[in-house]
This record gives sequence, structure tokens and C-alpha cells, in this order.
Amino acid sequence: MPPSMATEDSNNDSQAEELKTLANEAFKARKYSQAIDLYTQAIEVSSDNAVYWANRAFAHTKLEEYGSAIQDATKAIEIDSRYSKGYYRRGAAYLAMGKFKDALKDFQQVKKICPNDPDATKKLKECEKAVMKLKFEDAISVPQSERHSVADSIDYHTIDVESQYTGARIEGDVVTLEFVKKMMDDFKNQKCLHKRYAYQIVLQLRETLRALPSLVDINVPDGKHFTVCGDVHGQFYDLMNIFELNGLPSEDNPYLFNGDFVDRGSFSVEVILTLFAFKCMSPSAMYLSRGNHESKSMNKIYGFEGEVKSKLSDKFVELFAEVFCCLPLAHVINKKVFVVHGGLFSVDGVKLSEIRAIDRFCEPPEEGLMCELLWSDPQPQLGRGPSKRGVGLSFGADVTKRFLQDNNLDLVVRSHEVKDEGYEIEHDGKLITVFSAPNYCDQMGNKGAFIRFEAPDLKPNIVSFSAVPHPDVKPMAYANNFLRMFS
Repeated sequence: MPPSMATEDSNNDSQAEELKTLANEAFKARKYSQAIDLYTQAIEVSSDNAVYWANRAFAHTKLEEYGSAIQDATKAIEIDSRYSKGYYRRGAAYLAMGKFKDALKDFQQVKKICPNDPDATKKLKECEKAVMKLKFEDAISVPQSERHSVADSIDYHTIDVESQYTGARIEGDVVTLEFVKKMMDDFKNQKCLHKRYAYQIVLQLRETLRALPSLVDINVPDGKHFTVCGDVHGQFYDLMNIFELNGLPSEDNPYLFNGDFVDRGSFSVEVILTLFAFKCMSPSAMYLSRGNHESKSMNKIYGFEGEVKSKLSDKFVELFAEVFCCLPLAHVINKKVFVVHGGLFSVDGVKLSEIRAIDRFCEPPEEGLMCELLWSDPQPQLGRGPSKRGVGLSFGADVTKRFLQDNNLDLVVRSHEVKDEGYEIEHDGKLITVFSAPNYCDQMGNKGAFIRFEAPDLKPNIVSFSAVPHPDVKPMAYANNFLRMFS
């Protein structure tokens, strides 16, 4: 090699290492997007360094971009097949997506490369247990065609309320504001709602939701307002702060919560019962849309299933799964604002009538319109691209513009992504992301936000807010032990 080329390679390596150091600092400061940008610059300078790819994979994992994390970790493995962190990062991303068997293969490889590493041994054993549990659950599961509704087996009227119970009570069959206020106060003080009333709320809501179409039209009269909130993710005390800032839900102060009510945060039961109770109290005061976390697979991984078993019972796990399948998939406000949890579609020409006709009473599929409504994300580039999450797709401003034109709409509002200020306006002002879980997972440092629309012009008024204190219960406290190792 000529000396000049050797010098150039040395300079490139030095520059790449400097960029990696800056990226590591950004990562430690929890500025994961900045870290990804810096790792990308290091890769552009020196693309054959497995460490840069694996580090970027880790940053993608922190932003829940598991598809991108798997791609980067796979590249690290291609560069150096003995680089254990490549397998480790890919295994963690597979795990986060619920692909336990793929994760197991990668952790077996880590153990093979590092046979004396106690951490690798521990994670492999936990992963093996998770896979065995899944196999057992599959073996004893009842075929879909033979399943009966768990809701049909429950009669809450027959459940006795002990005389020593001092919490909120529903008198008769009507959920009142007085009851909801008492329930929220009890929850703030970390008291539980009696199972009899929890059953009553969830079963009553099931009947209300089953009667709705998959796309719900909302009418806001002139001079009236309407509030849209994004992901709450089990952050009950931040939900209470939203109501402090913007008022309790009522017919004159209606809300739409746009999916991902549960998981991650460890007060998901309190969040879901509060939102469901307001919907029971006054259906036109509270609208609820399904998110990708209103599903069995996500609840099993990210804490809601464990929390429900701890605070209520195993039967409630089945009941919530049933009711989540009844949630609408999207809403349209005054025929102008389309509100959905995730995003738009892999094909043009989708009409609102097609969304309205989706058979939503099932677990989310891995492709198709329903999957894309729950999982897709906007991208800065035009056109469409692969999903950074590994499910759904990424779509550009031209896709948004055509969808709005095809359906005579003005704006898309969606959630699904953490944003530093709690919101982001994209696609030439035609798409707004709103996220309502501030300091997500107690570590992201982001603000939350909600959007108030006032009829008739429906100009979005966005309000950002900061996180409030909560009791010392960590996020993912009820998740599988193995999963908490990577959170």
C-alpha cells in the first residue's frame, strides 16, 4: 500500500473514532437520535467497523426502531462473525418484537462465542425459559374456532363486595362522574378498585364498543372544542395532569385518546379503567382508538399482562384482550381531520369506506390495512420505505397528500412515536404526531402534548407539558424478568 493511502486510512480511522466517541456521549445523555446521526457519520467514514454498526443498532433499539436495529446488528455480524455484541444486539431486538425463537438463536451464539460470560449464560437461560413457556401455551391453547367469549362467562352482579371495602362503588348499573372521581382519587393513593366494579366497567364498555364501526365519525359543533391525546403508556399520574390542565372529559369537553393506553408504564390498569369508565359514563365525552399495544403479543412483553394478573386476575387478561379487539381503528373529526394511531398505507387509493369496513375483531395481523393503521410511521423522504420498526412501513409527504386528496380531508393526526416536545408537524403541515407520555419510561426526557381543535376551522392548538412525579414503581415493573434486562 502506498504511504499516502496508509495515511488516509489512518486519518479516516481517527475521524471515525472521534465521531463514535461523540455518539457514545450523546447516547449516555439519552439523545438517541443524535447518537444515530453520529454513528451514521462514523459508518460513512469507516463502514467495515462492526462496533459502529452494533452501537447504532443499540441506539435504534432505544427508539423502538427494532427493524433498523436488526439490520444494523446483522451488518455487524457480516463484518465480524465472532463479534458477540452483534448477536446480542440482534437478539435483544428480536426479543422486543416478540420473536423469541430468533432471539434464542442469537443468544445461543453469544454463549458459544463467550462460554465463560456469566451475563450471557443468564440471558440464554431466561430466553430458553421464555421459549419453553410459549411452546407450552401454544400446546394448551384452544383453536380459534372453538373459543368462547370470556365475557359471556362473567356475571358481575353475583360478585360480593366485602363490608370492609372502602373504595369507589357503582350504585346500580350507571357509571357516574362521582364514582369516576372517587376511583381516580383512590388510584392516586395506590388503592385498588374492587373486581366487581372493574368487571362492570370493562363489560359495559365492551357492549358500547362492539356497536361501533371500525372508523368512527365525530361531529364537533361550531364554537365547541375537541381534544386529541396520543400514547399514555400506563403513565397514570401524567394522565391526571392532562385532566388538570385541560379539564375532565364531559360532553362539553370531549377527548379522543389515540391508542397505546397501556404497557411500559406500571400504572396501566389505573389508566385503562379510568379511560373506560369515562367512556361508560358518557360515550360522547370519551373516544378511544386502538394502538399497536392494545394486543396480546405486546401486553405479554411490555408489562400489561403481568400488571393485570397482579392487580386483578388471570381472567381479566383474557377479558381485556377481547375488549381491545373491539376498539375502533380510526376517527374522522368533522369530515376533515383523520386520526389514527400509526399511519397510512402501502398502496394508494384507500378510501374511508374501506377503513370503516375492516373486520377489526381480531388480534392485529402482520400485514394489510389494519396492521398499517396501527404500525406505520411518516418519513422525511417522498414515497414509501421499509419500516424502521420491522412492522408496517414508512410513508412520505406525497403519500399523505394523495390520501387527503382522495378522501377530501385536510389533516392527518397520529401518535405512536416519542417526540421531544410531545409533538411534531411534518409533511408540509399536513401531518401531526402527538405523544402524551412525558419523560417516557422515566428516561427519555421528552415532553407530552395534546391538541385542541375548535370548530368550525379546526385549527390545531398544541399544548406541551412536562412529566409529574409518581410513586416509586419503575416502568416495566410487571414485565417478564428477562425483558427487563434489556429495558
